[in-house]
Amino acid sequence: MSRPATRVLALLEILQDRGLVPAGELTRRLGVDARAVRRYVTALRDMDIPVESVRGRHGGYRLARGVRLPPLMLADDEAVAVAVALATGKDQRAGEPGPADRALVKLNRVLPAPLRRRVSALISATSATAGPLTPEPHLILALAAAVHARHTVRIQHTRGAREVDPYGLVVHARRWYLVGHDHLRDAVRMYRLDRISGAAELPGRFTPPEGFDPVTHVLHTLTLGAWTHRTEVWLDTDLQTARDHLPVTFGDLRPCPDGGVLLVCGAEDLPAMARILTGLPWPFTIRNPPALATALAEHVATLTQAVARSQPAP
Repeated sequence: MSRPATRVLALLEILQDRGLVPAGELTRRLGVDARAVRRYVTALRDMDIPVESVRGRHGGYRLARGVRLPPLMLADDEAVAVAVALATGKDQRAGEPGPADRALVKLNRVLPAPLRRRVSALISATSATAGPLTPEPHLILALAAAVHARHTVRIQHTRGAREVDPYGLVVHARRWYLVGHDHLRDAVRMYRLDRISGAAELPGRFTPPEGFDPVTHVLHTLTLGAWTHRTEVWLDTDLQTARDHLPVTFGDLRPCPDGGVLLVCGAEDLPAMARILTGLPWPFTIRNPPALATALAEHVATLTQAVARSQPAP
C-alpha cells in the first residue's frame, strides 16, 4: 500500500477515535503539512465518508455527528479488485484453505447479492498458475513492525541467527525479501522470507541510509550480485525500447554517448546467455567477457549445422 493511502487510513482512524481533532495535531501525527491533510480529507469525502471542517482558533476536522462507519466499505470496483487479488495471489500449491481463502469467504458474505454473483463467476472462471509464496502472517507482521519502528531484529535464518537493521520488505517474482544491514557482515544484505523461521525485535534503534531504496537493492542483487560472470553487451536500440522489451531483472540498461544501449547483467552459464542474446530483436556487440563471444560463436556454429541438416535434399 502506498504511503498516501496509509496516511488516509491513519487519518480515518484518528477521527474515529476522537471528536474534533485540531489540524495542527493531524499534521504532527501524520508527519505531513496542512495541505496534505486537506488532500487526505478530500480523499475521505470522495469515498462518501462525511468529514466536517471547523474553522476558527479551536477548529480542526471531525466525522459528521452521529456517523457510524460500517466495518467494511468497498465500492464495486474496489470489491472486485480485492477479490481478484485474494483469489489469484494465494499459494496455489496449498492443499487446504489458507488465509486468502478464508478472507475471500468473509468478503463474499458482505458483498451485495448481485455483485456477489458476478464476483463468484469471475473467480470460478479465472485460474492462476502460481501465486506469491506468502510467509507466515506473524513473521511478516513482526518484520513490518520493526521496519516501521526502526528497531533492530534478530532473525532465525537457515544459515543461523542474524541481527539485522530492517530497511524494508520487497515482494518480487513470487518471493518475499527482507532488506537490511547485517551486523555480522557489516553490509546491506537481503534474505528470502521462506528461509526465515522467526523474528524478534531488539531494543536497538537505527536510522536507514538517506535515499536507500530496498526495491532497487533487490533488483540489482538479483541482476548482478548473485552471478559468476559480469557481461556487457551493446544493443542497437534506444533506452525506452530496451526497457519495454526486457524484464527489469534481465540487467542494467545504460544509454551510450555515441548511441545505443549498454546492457550490463550477470550470468552463471555463458552458453545459455549466448542463446538468449540470439533471441534479441536488435543487432548487438559483446564487449565483455571474451568468453561470451566464444560461446556465441559455438552457438552460431550449432545453428548453422542445424540449418544445413534441415535443407531439403537436392
